[in-house]
Amino acid sequence: MPTPAQQVAFGRPAAVGGSFAGDRPTPPPRPLPPPPPEAVLRAFAPAESGARGLQEPPGGRPGRRRTATGPWWKADARSDPWRDPYAPAGLGGPAVYDDEAGQPGPLVVDAKGRRKLRLRDLSVRVSVLVVLAVLLVAAVGGGAGYLLTRTADETPLLAPGTQLNEVNEGVAREPGSVADIAERVTPTVVSIEVRLGEAGATGSGVVIDGENGYIVTNNHVISGADGVEGAEIRAVFFDGSGSAARIVGRDPASDIAVIKVEKPGLLTAALGSSDAVVVGDPVVAIGSPLGLASTVTSGIVSALDRPVRLSGEGSDTNAVISAVQTDAPINPGNSGGALVNGAGEVIGINTAIASLGGGSVGLGFAIPIDTARDIAEQLISTGQAVHASLGVNARSVTDGTRDGALVVNVEPDSPAAAAGIREQDVIIAVDGEPVGSSEELVVQVDAHEPGETIRIELVRGGSSTTVEATLEQA
Repeated sequence: MPTPAQQVAFGRPAAVGGSFAGDRPTPPPRPLPPPPPEAVLRAFAPAESGARGLQEPPGGRPGRRRTATGPWWKADARSDPWRDPYAPAGLGGPAVYDDEAGQPGPLVVDAKGRRKLRLRDLSVRVSVLVVLAVLLVAAVGGGAGYLLTRTADETPLLAPGTQLNEVNEGVAREPGSVADIAERVTPTVVSIEVRLGEAGATGSGVVIDGENGYIVTNNHVISGADGVEGAEIRAVFFDGSGSAARIVGRDPASDIAVIKVEKPGLLTAALGSSDAVVVGDPVVAIGSPLGLASTVTSGIVSALDRPVRLSGEGSDTNAVISAVQTDAPINPGNSGGALVNGAGEVIGINTAIASLGGGSVGLGFAIPIDTARDIAEQLISTGQAVHASLGVNARSVTDGTRDGALVVNVEPDSPAAAAGIREQDVIIAVDGEPVGSSEELVVQVDAHEPGETIRIELVRGGSSTTVEATLEQA
């Protein structure tokens, strides 16, 4: 129901009786269209005055059927009301279809609105064309399938002189890539073969002085041949040549040894600095794992300053090293080989692996090159290496909140005895550096030279105290 406001705005005025006011203006009459031009009359008007329908087709009377020249003319064209411009127009009934679907032509729409093709309404000519097209496609497809799948029995099995294609462009290897490092460093790494009668062992080594033939390796690789009659040590180089080697010196306390070959002109490895190494640096391990010479593996530095106790089986090695840990695969035979950084510099000597089944599980340990360089220089100079000693035996302990090294034995007249260290003392720091295990205590002491004085913090009877000890030569 309209509101009173809507009635006022849109309702019929009271004085108006119809839909429109009586004084509405009458529209002007429409002008009649102009007569057609003369040219149109000549082209389309009947030929005779008063005639009805269209003119005769060009060239004569209409034919009995449509042709290419007269496609719209038939014999009954003149009586076709749709062609007669004078035929009267009228409103007829709706269209009537002669089929049950109610739709003429070959395309019909069913009750669900789907369009379908009704084949019976197709002309014979269209049907023949469709059949021929299907047969043509089938023939072409069948012929192609036959040609592609037939067996060429006549082709010979062998083709003498056949040459396969070859890529001419070389593969670019970026400087610092594993391939680039391997190419530069592998010639400086040797395989070491040790023979003791019928038994033998293999390891690796790194050329540190090519002019004089010095090679650094692990003590546990060659210690079994030292002083044994008939024992042989042989170095096998990158080019496959070999040379007998002699032991220059070995150090069981660091697991470093140096051997010498009489083969001048060897390529010397570039020794880097382990102090510049950080966790995450890419590294490459090169050596002879499992006797497979010149093997290259890669990984990263996964930890630094990892205390690792070394005790080679069948060797007098008894060392604790502050190792460079890597996930580059290292296996037996890698010992004494090179751990190399991205610049191709040796930063460690591969020494040990952490394994549950005897093979590499992704954790390897290398002696830092700074330590290996110092020990090698001493061995080349004097045949032996010097280490500092505190004079205690200890084992790792913890009280749940603090770790340390429990002193289980103090050597008489040792620096520890002179400093007042007693058995059952727990050493927790050396020169302010925490000591969390017996291995860390050995590493901390070995980092100093004989004659140096160190401050040792220890726990005794529940209280902490600090003493000073002057180290002596081991």
